[in-house]
Amino acid sequence: MGKKQIFEATITANRPLSERYSMLTLQLPDTVGDIEVLPGQFVEIRVADSPSTYLRRPISICDYDSETRVMTLLIRRAGEGTDHLCNLPCGSKLDTVGPLGNGFSIPAPGSTALLAGGGIGVAPLMLLGKKMKDNGVTPRFLLGARTASEILLAEEFAAIGEVSVSTDDGSAGEKGYAADNSALDSRYDLVCTCGPKPMMVGIARKARRNGSPCEVSLENLMACGLGACLCCVEPTLKGNLRACVEGPVFNTEMLLWEL
Repeated sequence: MGKKQIFEATITANRPLSERYSMLTLQLPDTVGDIEVLPGQFVEIRVADSPSTYLRRPISICDYDSETRVMTLLIRRAGEGTDHLCNLPCGSKLDTVGPLGNGFSIPAPGSTALLAGGGIGVAPLMLLGKKMKDNGVTPRFLLGARTASEILLAEEFAAIGEVSVSTDDGSAGEKGYAADNSALDSRYDLVCTCGPKPMMVGIARKARRNGSPCEVSLENLMACGLGACLCCVEPTLKGNLRACVEGPVFNTEMLLWEL
């Protein structure tokens, strides 16, 4: 786990991807030093000047360059707090805590991996795919959304590995849910997924059927992000574990899901 720090990041770019999503590019200060960011970790951001937003907002780290200390975050407008973040201009400062939580595994060189995301769940797959490719792993991506206009970062993922798509209405890729995509008919050395729980359960079920180990990044509600408030607890074979500390990434064999 990368050592967490509190720092003030500067927004250097704010790129709207659609009406619901924006990509923030952050420049981290020199004071953070050489931090290690693991794919699947997240940051907690204080939302300033938003009177009704009392708690920090947990945001998955989409990408991070350790040499330039540039971090990118994919943000979905889900309420006043995230709406405020999506509207911030360049030059704005963000009070940030991170990196937090545990990340996905990186298989051995020569392995195959399927990285599946739905909606905002595609965010941690960018850094994960890059790390895997750098480690000699062949990543394949599965992106799911309700319609074609909500497929996120398809070109960026295609620069890393093969991309398969599922849309509920059939406007792009295969028609239907991501868990029913034909990409899941093959066996992989590791399947990694993040998104709505029904999607992750369906993907985990397919992975088990094909003998593929599966890791999921849970989107449990979080308040503190530090393990103190216990609102993100997940029942597991090892008892109740905190998604923000022991997770958010878990092997599905540890979870009490009906697969």
